[in-house]
Amino acid sequence: MAAEEAAASVVIVTGASRGIGAAIALGAAAAGYAVAVNYAADASGARDVVARIHAMGGQAEAIQADVSRPAQVVALFEAAAAMGRLIAVVNNAGITGNHIGRLSDVPTTTVQRVVDVNVAGVLFVSQEAVRRLSTGNGGAGGSIINISSTATKAGSPGTWVHYAATKGAVDVLTTGLAAEVAGEGIRVNCVAPGSTNTGLHAAAGMPDRIERLSPTIPMGRAAEPEEVAAAVLWLLSDEAAYITGAVLPVSGGR
Repeated sequence: MAAEEAAASVVIVTGASRGIGAAIALGAAAAGYAVAVNYAADASGARDVVARIHAMGGQAEAIQADVSRPAQVVALFEAAAAMGRLIAVVNNAGITGNHIGRLSDVPTTTVQRVVDVNVAGVLFVSQEAVRRLSTGNGGAGGSIINISSTATKAGSPGTWVHYAATKGAVDVLTTGLAAEVAGEGIRVNCVAPGSTNTGLHAAAGMPDRIERLSPTIPMGRAAEPEEVAAAVLWLLSDEAAYITGAVLPVSGGR
């Protein structure tokens, strides 16, 4: 894309203060997009991502919003619209509730919060994205990219069935919404990472889990966040212009 066009092309990345979200935000900025770096609580992390983008000469703003709250989602989009022309949204925000174990042992409040963020939050953000991007509403079209997980394949028994179930919902949303809005200039796709070197497992109390899982991955290692981001950026690009409704695993073959 031309530099002058890229400067006005805005991508919202939810949950972008660390891990995969931060890698997506940084990658999008390197590709020339202006990035709305969303965060729910980690203001320091979001500001650090923005500072790194500014240091590379990019455009970014940190925007606080809890995606499980519809009014805050609208405010997020309003703030992003002030940065330029919205062309894409990456639904990356997601949580495990920092709990690993049997479903019956997960506190009800944790289950509810995980569903609120991982399912309702993705639905609310997707609703607002369609309202603004749809050619049927006067928009110019664009992309919605969801972040799921290969945890949906086996359901993660004994670890986080509650989390895997919410990511299964994201896969279904991707398929259904892609068909629903394909005629309105919007592509909807999903990237499903496998084990990835982020702080997710450590936060849930199992810092060595990635190391233990690596031998079960055909490629012998976990993904780096930047490798997941590369898949997202490809789906955002014109090279993927005829792709919608896809769930792309980035899992090293596992």
